[in-house]
Amino acid sequence: MRPGVVLALVSASSLALLGFTPGPESGPLPARLADTGGGSQLLIAQAPDAGSTSGTVTWWDLRGGQWVQAGSAPARFGANGLAEGASRKQGTNTTPTGLYDLPFGFGIRAAPGGTSVEYRAVKESSWWCQDNDSAAYNRWVDPLPADCRASESEHLITYSTQYAYGLVIGFNYDRPVRGRGAGIFLHVNGQAATAGCVSVPQDAMRRILQWAKPDQKPHMAIGTVDGATAVTRY
Repeated sequence: MRPGVVLALVSASSLALLGFTPGPESGPLPARLADTGGGSQLLIAQAPDAGSTSGTVTWWDLRGGQWVQAGSAPARFGANGLAEGASRKQGTNTTPTGLYDLPFGFGIRAAPGGTSVEYRAVKESSWWCQDNDSAAYNRWVDPLPADCRASESEHLITYSTQYAYGLVIGFNYDRPVRGRGAGIFLHVNGQAATAGCVSVPQDAMRRILQWAKPDQKPHMAIGTVDGATAVTRY
């Protein structure tokens, strides 16, 4: 799956069904979310609507009880737009909405100076297993295990542009549900929309890696502008 992130902003049509309580209608965007993950750093990826393939990513710090924007960048989403993380299907080329943690960073290139998140170097033997029949489903593997088919996985070093720098988005990660999707990252832009990831320009990806601090428990929210006042965890 070609390049995706995490606290999900859900569409207005989902609010009653999922029982979320929106935050205040004014103030910084993080303050208007029902849940920000409990940390003091938050990435928010927003698309204009569920069918959009582009939008924005902003990143925020909680300082003295107030959310302060630390940066922003144009973003790309899945070729088929966004889908609710809880019901997303693998192979649909949709970016999952939801609230997610950011397990670790990775890249073909060395970590930018000042990076403090765990950062794994992509090697020739590095893969992301997306084989639904494998015990390593939705996991970084190095090398590829015998029960994970290469045809159902990503050879990370192959994507020299996209995976120059990246962050794993914790979608379907802690307790993977087979068939829901694997390999959702925040990574560098390729030539067009992604296969489900969120992508940003290379300079922005470098700045995000330098900004994210593990002790501040950064999370990522993905959702739409036309109803993004509530967040849920997936």
